[in-house]
Amino acid sequence: MYFSGTKLTDLSKASIIVILAGFAAIIAGFYAFAELAEDVLEQEKFAVDQAATNFVMSIEAPWMGQMWGIITDLGSVTLITIASIILFVYLFISSSFSRWVAIYFAVTMGGIALLTKLLKLLFERSRPEVLAEYDGTGFSFPSGHSTGSIVFYGFLVYLVIISSMQKKWKWTLNTILTIVFLLVGLSRVYLGVHYFTDVIAGFSFGLSWLLVCIAGLELTLWNQRRRKGKL
Repeated sequence: MYFSGTKLTDLSKASIIVILAGFAAIIAGFYAFAELAEDVLEQEKFAVDQAATNFVMSIEAPWMGQMWGIITDLGSVTLITIASIILFVYLFISSSFSRWVAIYFAVTMGGIALLTKLLKLLFERSRPEVLAEYDGTGFSFPSGHSTGSIVFYGFLVYLVIISSMQKKWKWTLNTILTIVFLLVGLSRVYLGVHYFTDVIAGFSFGLSWLLVCIAGLELTLWNQRRRKGKL
């Protein structure tokens, strides 16, 4: 079997497994988002949202509020935007990466920002609480901090995976990056500016978009290597 003039057998078994797993994750992510989105459009109340709210109220403490406030800033529009610009410039001028990596990164971040905004306007879900201090303004579904953080830090995870650093450092860095975007999502619930389902929807949609973009990037890089005769 051929794909764009190249044998599919050129791909290793590991690559095929990764691609299939990626598509499975994309389908699962979109399905989870679609299920939540349908219920939000029908204005249904979620028991899990109330349970999460009750749990937060039971553990509230002044020092925790300050801690979660710092964590939520790691997913703020300002920080993610500045960090994205710096990373784009680095990827674009770096000799270690194809410029396609920088281009796809820009598309990935620009796309998730636009799509999140459009989805918020589509669903128009009110926030549990409006707090400008924590970017808790505008509509609630899906959580912009969640979509933005999982896409940005998730792309960093991808860059670490394809880097030449030692495996132990890859595991360490990627574990930290994963914990960061998970905590950013949880911070939105603790601070009361998002429902738990906003965060789950944000992660589901953001992960799906990230995987779609990475799949496109990998295919582009694969074709680039093929044209250069490296396959």
